[in-house]
Amino acid sequence: MSEWITDHEAMLRLGFFLGMLLMLAVSEAWWPRRGRSLSRLQRWTSNLGIVVINTVLLRVLFPAAAVGMALFAQSAGWGVFNTFEFPYWVAVLVSVIVLDFMIWLQHVMVHAVPILWRLHRVHHADLDFDVTTGLRFHPIEIILSMVIKFAVIAVLGAPVLAVILFEIALNATSMFNHSNLRLPSGLDRWLRWIVVTPDMHRVHHSVEDDETNSNFGFNLPWWDRLFGTYRAQPRGGHEGMTLGISTFRDPTQCDGLKGMLLMPFVGKVTDYAINRRHWE
Repeated sequence: MSEWITDHEAMLRLGFFLGMLLMLAVSEAWWPRRGRSLSRLQRWTSNLGIVVINTVLLRVLFPAAAVGMALFAQSAGWGVFNTFEFPYWVAVLVSVIVLDFMIWLQHVMVHAVPILWRLHRVHHADLDFDVTTGLRFHPIEIILSMVIKFAVIAVLGAPVLAVILFEIALNATSMFNHSNLRLPSGLDRWLRWIVVTPDMHRVHHSVEDDETNSNFGFNLPWWDRLFGTYRAQPRGGHEGMTLGISTFRDPTQCDGLKGMLLMPFVGKVTDYAINRRHWE
């Protein structure tokens, strides 16, 4: 089974991506959590446009991507799981969990370091919140994220299967927890113990800086609870909360492709960056 997954990695990733995108787009249209301030056409053209740019850029710079790094580490004998004997299932499970923790840690880092927040605010500046918000990241941040992922894979010696499963899960859950989908409150309370839900992650996209600097998880919800960055609900409620960044409110800039690409290079870093906050 693992060999089949490895052999069909590209097809599986594309299939899960398109399937989740379509399913969530339809679901959030039927059961929306919030009303829209901008049209889908206005936002999706830019959000999906930056996805195309990022995909092409990564294919040019890193043709083999994260799976290629896992294969290289395996052939070179790099990493913990290529040096010491562990049951295969342990290596796969631990690798997926550690990779998820490192993504959480990276997410905290891009909120904490002002120059990195400049890149990450492209993701946060979306004036609405739906499935495509989970896909919009500045190309430089995407490159940085891939380099960090390479380093973690090399140190771990993560099996190829673990990397494929992690990439598929991260992509799918990022779209899910950014979707404008209304879940029954009971289901949401139960789900957020095993996966980050839309209501949980939406708090992180609040215009309020203390709410923005909470709920950093994309996939597994445990890290925010363990490290004290978990916040159950926004102060203003999900329908009443304001999304985005207070210093970026022009739709042309926030949800236009040119504005998104130029955003890291304009304006000042405000107290959204963790180490710029004024603590009581």
